[in-house]
Amino acid sequence: MSEALPLYARVKDHILSNIRSGAWAPGKRVPSENELVESFRISRMTANRALRELMAEGFLSRVPGVGTFVREAPALSSLVELRNIAEEIAQRGHRYSARVITRASVDINPAMAGEFEDRTLPELHHVVIVHEENGVPVQLEDRYVNPLLVPDFIDRDFAATTPTAVLLAATPVDELEHTVEACLPSPDQQRLLGISALEPCLALRRRSWSRGRVATVATLTYPASRYALYSRHRTTARGALSQ
Repeated sequence: MSEALPLYARVKDHILSNIRSGAWAPGKRVPSENELVESFRISRMTANRALRELMAEGFLSRVPGVGTFVREAPALSSLVELRNIAEEIAQRGHRYSARVITRASVDINPAMAGEFEDRTLPELHHVVIVHEENGVPVQLEDRYVNPLLVPDFIDRDFAATTPTAVLLAATPVDELEHTVEACLPSPDQQRLLGISALEPCLALRRRSWSRGRVATVATLTYPASRYALYSRHRTTARGALSQ
């Protein structure tokens, strides 16, 4: 450890060396501020700065009242494919669970009629579901479904199956549209996802078509510290997608 580094940077370097060497695996509790103060003979302010910066840089996460831990790499979800989140989580060897917050048939408003490209629809099916990995919320799903294409959607048990699984089994997918935005969570999203007001989120807005009609419009909100979106495709030499 270089003596030329500021004290807080030396503490950061010590923690990062242990993480990068594998000595401190994801989920391991790192020394507390008090322990760092005693070990390095530094001020509490210096120890706090080192831990705070490592959290901001994505190496550590803090559980209030419990401690500070080496953060696991965020899970990945496909940006462009329709994937069942329960299957993604199971493939990682983790436990999937869900909390159904809203399940209802709702009157359609002009904005949603435009999204569904059908002003004759009288109502839509609507669900709000929190998807969890090992008991930790990783996705908030806010979904509207065309009842003409999936009439029994609202009657399904979404604690036992996912909306994506129901839709894929019920009707073919012809076309997908995706929009991704970075955002800060609303108060409801903070409560449902168990995150702070300053936790960055990724909001994936997805429309899918079946037999030429919009089947569903969904907003999938991910805490950025827990999930990442990815895409990989073959391209032409000039970078266009291969057909």
